[in-house]
Amino acid sequence: MRTLNDVHDNHSCSVAACAEIIGAKWTALLVHDLSEGARRFSNLEHSCPGISPRTLSERLRVLEAEGIVERHSYPESPPRVEYSLTEKGRGLLPIIHAMSQFGHEFLFCDHELHSSTVASSAASA
Repeated sequence: MRTLNDVHDNHSCSVAACAEIIGAKWTALLVHDLSEGARRFSNLEHSCPGISPRTLSERLRVLEAEGIVERHSYPESPPRVEYSLTEKGRGLLPIIHAMSQFGHEFLFCDHELHSSTVASSAASA
């Protein structure tokens, strides 16, 4: 028999602990981008329109502290820094994939259906 936690906190509930990490704004998108390989800061900044450099830097620091992202510095001039997923970070990919599937199956379809319904209504009016 499964018992539910009385309180969902990130110390006793695995779902709450995971949600605290993946639920932070921009995190899922950053993990998704890094799933394709190492990225530089500027690449991540361009792939997330609306994120400020300060916020991106903060999110990457938190993900690095959580062991989800690795920061690689290369001794070049100018210095080059790349970010990539750790093994722990790659463990999040099934969640990211499930989010993508859900979005394609339930969100985009509803949006396209709504858009086509609105267009049909406008055309018949």
